Amino acid sequence: MKKKLYTFLTGIVVLLLVAGIVVWQLAERHEQSASSGIWQERAEEAQTELVQSFWDEKRGLFNNAAPCIAQLCTDPFNYWWLAHSVDVLVDGHIRTGDEKYAELLGKIYQGLLDRNAGVMINDYYDDMEWMALAWLRAYDATNDDRYKQAAMELWTEIKGGWNDAMGGGIAWRKEQQDYKNTPANAPAVILAARLFQHFHDDEDLLWAQKIYEWQKKTLVDTESGLVWDGINRTGDGNIDKEWKFTYGQGVYIGAGVELFRATGDEVYLEDARQTAANLKDAFLSPATGMLPSEGDGDGGLFKGILVRYVGELIAADPEASRQKELIAMLETNADSLWQYGKAADKAIFGNSWAETPDVVGQLSTELSGMMLLEQMAVLERNGLLQ
Repeated sequence: MKKKLYTFLTGIVVLLLVAGIVVWQLAERHEQSASSGIWQERAEEAQTELVQSFWDEKRGLFNNAAPCIAQLCTDPFNYWWLAHSVDVLVDGHIRTGDEKYAELLGKIYQGLLDRNAGVMINDYYDDMEWMALAWLRAYDATNDDRYKQAAMELWTEIKGGWNDAMGGGIAWRKEQQDYKNTPANAPAVILAARLFQHFHDDEDLLWAQKIYEWQKKTLVDTESGLVWDGINRTGDGNIDKEWKFTYGQGVYIGAGVELFRATGDEVYLEDARQTAANLKDAFLSPATGMLPSEGDGDGGLFKGILVRYVGELIAADPEASRQKELIAMLETNADSLWQYGKAADKAIFGNSWAETPDVVGQLSTELSGMMLLEQMAVLERNGLLQ
């Protein structure tokens, strides 16, 4: 009797061990599949191309254009483009854990200091916000205290841009204190809210809420959720209601998401949802579902910034139906980017995600396309793509 019981129990143990091994193997295969999916591969291909085509090892910075043509490579000093290059490198580091990204982040950190008189400070408040956001994410990814320090120093400088002109808000630049716009305010909300979530300083949350209240009251159409670009640009107190850019929508969406995460108040999430829902009517082509081309230069970055913060909304929003619509928008644009919007022989992208890029690629448009690919890789890894 004891022998039979022993044999029976032994069989059960063996079955459990076999089942455990099978489950482990399936999980391992799923993990390998997720990490080597098509969008993971495309994102990595684009990261490789970014370094091969744009990186200048001598300066420790990315060039403005590829191929590099005379002075256009290095002038002007596109500080805010380089901030987004940091963000994109962080995307790659998070996706892969590969130390090559950490090494590049260290090089570009020093390259920026060398090019910018030994400091991260800039004359434009919006540019400093992009840089602070990027270095805060780099700190999260690498735990390198230099990046935290850079973000905190920039934040101290950014807060000095707040004044009472136009009822409040952070100025666009130091030489134009009475011109206030979305790019100088909504990213500041994102930064302040993230700093609060990281380091739990209540003053940062108060800053985030104060700036957000001014932004929403001054530069958002509360009926549609459309975000306008700025107020008092020409000194007449008028709002630039004709200036409607994708990145303005993106950073306001991001501001709502981060304040929702920081406070749990669904009012902020609803604001983000409203602006995201308005993209279909205000920006997407009714025929193709594509986001618009907003030109090269600075405009080449706009769509990528929108995509980044749409991704944050997808991650934060528990309503699957809302997620589905936004994911479909990203899929449509990403499929077109890869099929029609890249060079035939390499992962170089232009300002339109539906047309072959020019012979000379710009860093801004390259980074924008990469933000889309990296976001698709996140969705793929999280099992959110069909």
